[in-house]
Amino acid sequence: MALRGGRTISVLTVGAVTVVTAALTPVTAIAAGDPLQQYAQQKLRWERCDTDRPAGFECAKVKVPLDYSDPGGRKIDLAISRIKAGSAKERHGVLLMNPGGPGGPGLTMPVEMEPLLPAEVRERFDLIGFDPRGVGQSSPIGCDLTGDEQTFQHPYTARTFAKDVARARTVADKCWAKAGDVLPHITTRNTARDMDVVRAALGERKISYFGYSYGTYLGAVYTQMFPRHSDRFVLDSALDPTLAWRGLFRGWSAGAELAFTRWTEWAAARNATYGLGPTPAEVRKTYWELIARADRTPVPTKGGALSGGAIRSEYGAFVHVATVTPWIVALKAAAAGGPPAPATPTASAVPDSVPVRSADAGAFGADVPADNPSAVVWAVFCGDTRSWPRNPEQYRRDAIRDRAKYPLAGDLGANIQPCAFWKSAGSEPATVVSNDVNALIVQNQWDPQATLAMAQGMRRALHGARMVTVAGGEGHGVVVAGPSCADAGVTRYLTTGRLPAKDLTCGG
Repeated sequence: MALRGGRTISVLTVGAVTVVTAALTPVTAIAAGDPLQQYAQQKLRWERCDTDRPAGFECAKVKVPLDYSDPGGRKIDLAISRIKAGSAKERHGVLLMNPGGPGGPGLTMPVEMEPLLPAEVRERFDLIGFDPRGVGQSSPIGCDLTGDEQTFQHPYTARTFAKDVARARTVADKCWAKAGDVLPHITTRNTARDMDVVRAALGERKISYFGYSYGTYLGAVYTQMFPRHSDRFVLDSALDPTLAWRGLFRGWSAGAELAFTRWTEWAAARNATYGLGPTPAEVRKTYWELIARADRTPVPTKGGALSGGAIRSEYGAFVHVATVTPWIVALKAAAAGGPPAPATPTASAVPDSVPVRSADAGAFGADVPADNPSAVVWAVFCGDTRSWPRNPEQYRRDAIRDRAKYPLAGDLGANIQPCAFWKSAGSEPATVVSNDVNALIVQNQWDPQATLAMAQGMRRALHGARMVTVAGGEGHGVVVAGPSCADAGVTRYLTTGRLPAKDLTCGG
């Protein structure tokens, strides 16, 4: 992070796409005609975000090009926010934040994250939130998707596969009919470019960053594209960049089997309490008998009857052994004629973003489509890479194969998705992340969304990083979930820039 004096910005063309980067030219002396000059030098107008929020929580708009290969063309607005550093003397720079998704709004992250950060971090950084392009208050997109069309995991059966194919095709067709002029530009690489425009507009030579879940991938892509502008990057619950993106869906299945095995051992040790079986094998048998019965006759719950496939779709909850077990017990009782069970586990680990409020209308008031998060999910997942198969039969074969290998969730991760029919899949090649930029990865051992194996993949890609694993940690999120044994290392890194000497494991 640069001192506030001596800010340096210029423009460089990388390949066919123009991006903002650092050089030795003062902002005021950028040569006329540089295509991103207008974006790097724009003046931000800060105002109070929301009368229901603290007065120090300010918002502004940043103009960015829709298409970075045509910087003089159509512009879109990004909504950004800030809470200024608590100490002008101790201030180090700016800490941008992303809550995951993709599709998660991040405008309110400064006020949501401020209580989770120690005073010495808040003193040193302006906390900067933003809604990524296409999200929330940043030129939001929508596809008019129904609730069923927004559900992205469906169990594979030969009987329902044609319906799954038709649903995936419909989602793609709806999105392209509704937002086809914008979809090719809603990508991780373009969001990283937007972050660099924000950096330039804030007058900073470097940025620090906190990213959660998908936000870890966004942060890694930024370090790859803008290594000289990357300062202190904290990646909470990291994704393996080599899996973008079909590999992510299929990768959840392997982690689910590990968590399921651990759960059977835990429940068997407590058979006197739960009655699911005295051995892991008996617990496993009890579960699969429940699934088979539910597929024949859906189990009544307070939210509607659940088939076996619907029950399996909650596989992420098995990382929370103490809370998923009563749900399985209740489902078993309901299947045998007892009272309806709860519709979901009380600690289902499905959400993939910090529990922030969707952007307050405040100074912007954009009309956000109801399906905005889902529309952005498909724009990013389908547009980031060219690796999605186009033949539906490939998905059928993979679903059958993965279900055989990973019975709990293999077909859920491998079944067909709208990306099979996306009209402009992979407008750019996927980013290969491999660099020496410093970063700190923090990771729970038992995370259903960003599995330990995925975080280890991120660690391999970021050669200058260190990783702190919370042994026995359950759920998706470390810093965002509150106090943990990783907090001291995060604070030390953000306040001093010093990483641990080696990868660490804490807790137990």
